[in-house]
Amino acid sequence: MSRKRVSRINPRERHRILDEFWTMLALLETKDEVKSFFKDLLSASESVMLARRIQIAKFLLAGLGYDAIEKRMGAGPTTIASVHRWLQGGFGGYASAIPKLEKEIARREKVVEKKQEESVPLSSAWMRKKYPLHYLLVNMLGNDENLTPPRKFSS
Repeated sequence: MSRKRVSRINPRERHRILDEFWTMLALLETKDEVKSFFKDLLSASESVMLARRIQIAKFLLAGLGYDAIEKRMGAGPTTIASVHRWLQGGFGGYASAIPKLEKEIARREKVVEKKQEESVPLSSAWMRKKYPLHYLLVNMLGNDENLTPPRKFSS
């Protein structure tokens, strides 16, 4: 597809096509739908580059310096600086999405940990799963935080 300067696109047309794009993204309900959509939309290298920007933003929000991020990611200072600029003066997308991502990653780790505990024969977690009625009250009052996936983007 040939490149077209954004400034040369009629503002109404630009607004319409961007609205359709954002609406299409908002209508995707599962992680698999989002994954398939972006696999069709982006090349493999474009996907990786977007994912690397998110990692850089995570590191910046965690307080890592440019040098540490450069060594860890192999990213250039220009890329790190542009992500840093977007974090500071953008629309707040990184700042709102990254905490949600970290919360989801922590939830997934708890699910994996719980499955591992339940796989050990005769452990308390295994017994609670094997004999749920015997442990009904314990299971109802258990400290298990919400281990169910969020409404959207589950797989």
